[in-house]
Amino acid sequence: MVSAGVEAINIFGGSAYLDVMELAKHRNLDSARFENLLMKEKAVALPYEDPVTYGVNAAKPIIDSLSEAEKDRIELLITCTESGIDFGKSMSTYIHHYLGLNRNCRLFEIKQACYSGAAGFQMAVNFILSQSSPGAKALVVATDISRFLVAEGGDALSEDWSYSEPSAGAGAVAVLIGENPSVFQVDVGATGYYGYEVMDTCRPVPDSEAGDADLSLMSYMDCCEQTFREYQRRVPEADYQETFQYLAYHTPFGGMVKGAHRTMMRKMTKANRNEIEQDFETRVIPGMTYCQRVGNIMGATMLLSLASTVDQGQYTAPKRVGCFSYGSGCCSEFFSGVVTPQGQERQRRFAMERHLDERYQLSMEEYEAIFKGNGAVKFGTRNVKLDLDFIPGVLAAGKGKERLYLEEISEFHRKYRWVR
Repeated sequence: MVSAGVEAINIFGGSAYLDVMELAKHRNLDSARFENLLMKEKAVALPYEDPVTYGVNAAKPIIDSLSEAEKDRIELLITCTESGIDFGKSMSTYIHHYLGLNRNCRLFEIKQACYSGAAGFQMAVNFILSQSSPGAKALVVATDISRFLVAEGGDALSEDWSYSEPSAGAGAVAVLIGENPSVFQVDVGATGYYGYEVMDTCRPVPDSEAGDADLSLMSYMDCCEQTFREYQRRVPEADYQETFQYLAYHTPFGGMVKGAHRTMMRKMTKANRNEIEQDFETRVIPGMTYCQRVGNIMGATMLLSLASTVDQGQYTAPKRVGCFSYGSGCCSEFFSGVVTPQGQERQRRFAMERHLDERYQLSMEEYEAIFKGNGAVKFGTRNVKLDLDFIPGVLAAGKGKERLYLEEISEFHRKYRWVR
């Protein structure tokens, strides 16, 4: 049987970030309550950054690591996002162009809230397993940014929703899927999916979000349990505590993951509080590390957690990772795969942690300037020219790193420029 899974994975956590504790103090949020979010930093999209630039900047190091022959075997490119820039034209066409991929390639986009990255991942894996084109590769790019304010009005909105600003991030994860899954080999057929209609969060207009934080939490917890139970039905010997050496959760914010993991451990293993805390530190924290520094990047967040798990875990031997993806509205999935020491070593070439370390730290004044200027590039913008010197320190911090930035929108057509 043909194997399938991750041959390479890379993240882009933005060019700039904000210390979220500074933001919490600036917004006069309750500090004790805020600390329960378990967030540290959030990536902030500059006016000249969009889901296309994020996706290309995540994928380019992977593409550059391939030979021309390998690059030409990418026959499927899926973008996964809830930050689409056009109702018809998929951003996959832009990403395909700026990565210089073979034109004999399927290009399309998936939307299903935060589940979209997992949906694209599974579609790519099954394309490889189908052997409809032996030796082909698939590139999945999950990319999302937050430029929105909370939509006002309606009794579904609550004060709790104001806490979404510190956790709302921007970023992308690119995953190369193929027959040589040296990084993460998928357990074929070992998956459980679960979905139903619920109005927990939505984007009723392109640049705003509305929802019910409590309902979202309850739906997330319900799906976490039900997807694993379906996984267990298909893999009867699966044990929540013993089968998976690591767990990569969709991470809107760390506190939600900690609550979900605590509930799962109580229900599935009857563990006590001390056992749960230790288990959380050992199996979950490695996957939360990058999420705590980027924020919730919607469709890319579960894949960001997987990338963090591969990078931050201890692999003296092959270890199984359980992955949980949840997308509001809702659809969810629990699946698994194996990471090897050799796979982790291969991943080190992308220096993902160093990328996060080298981003530009925004002051609150700079952040507010970006926040107030978010209307410059929004859904449906027809014409605009972007100032790449808007915050001079950002480009200086990225000097020597080839990055794609949005330069202009002319009659709705987005034009990008490589900057070193």
